[in-house]
Amino acid sequence: MISRDAIEAAAQRIQGRARTTPVFDAGDVIYKLELVQHAGSFKTRGMLNKVLTAAEHGLPAAGIIAASGGNAGLAAAYAAREVGAPAEIYVPVTAPQVKVAKLAKLGARVTQIGNEYAEAYAAAVLRAEESGAVFCHAYDDADMVAGNGTLGLELLGQAEFDTVLVAVGGGGLIAGVAAALHGEKKVVAVEPVSARALNAALEAGAPVDVPVSGVAADSLGARRVGRIAYETAVEGKLTSVLVEDQAIVDARRYLWDEYRLAVEHGTAAAQAALTSGAYEPEAGERVVVLLCGANTNPSDLS
Repeated sequence: MISRDAIEAAAQRIQGRARTTPVFDAGDVIYKLELVQHAGSFKTRGMLNKVLTAAEHGLPAAGIIAASGGNAGLAAAYAAREVGAPAEIYVPVTAPQVKVAKLAKLGARVTQIGNEYAEAYAAAVLRAEESGAVFCHAYDDADMVAGNGTLGLELLGQAEFDTVLVAVGGGGLIAGVAAALHGEKKVVAVEPVSARALNAALEAGAPVDVPVSGVAADSLGARRVGRIAYETAVEGKLTSVLVEDQAIVDARRYLWDEYRLAVEHGTAAAQAALTSGAYEPEAGERVVVLLCGANTNPSDLS
């Protein structure tokens, strides 16, 4: 598990570069609005910490390289722009066009390859070895996880709560949040049944490959959960729940209809745990739903 000291150091490092995102108390639930973060998701925190840490030792001329379903690439491109370094981002051909277009807008060189994250990742690793660029893993990296953990520290100072629901893909977010809240709050991992990397790892006793599909695959489509996330989940005794694709679609629509919050399907998974009954709070339990990203085309919400 990433240490609290590492997370606090990350908070100092990214201060002034990452936004402090608000919370919204809806009465029966509290929403942490990380969807308004720079580049549209929580991943900016982790990428900023990773890139700024690397910059302290001097970045190579080739800059940075990352593989992503979309959001990590956007965060990497944003972080690279912050320090004036080039960024090369590999994404699957299935990445939403809204994310690909935004990558170009941030000045990144974009390569689309493969049908899922794992294929883009393999190509990016090879390219990093060839070019000498700093490879920025989307989730299984200590600096990345520490940066994401700043969200948990921030939340502690913003609201009184018992439990936080976190959507999980590769596990970089939940590893950071769980480390920040360890011993103080309950953390619940929420995954689609069609992309259950952490749930399957906990069942098997180690990270394992899982098939990936479904409406949230672009952001929660890691074939295998990160080692840091798995070990954090075991040590922190995290609760793991699964939600169906239709529940995710319904939750995304609910957030728009009720609060005019336009989130991507991966983000809506956390809400789906509540609206589908996959997670049922006890009487008096104060629950935070972490809305972690909004890089989506909202046209289907109209």
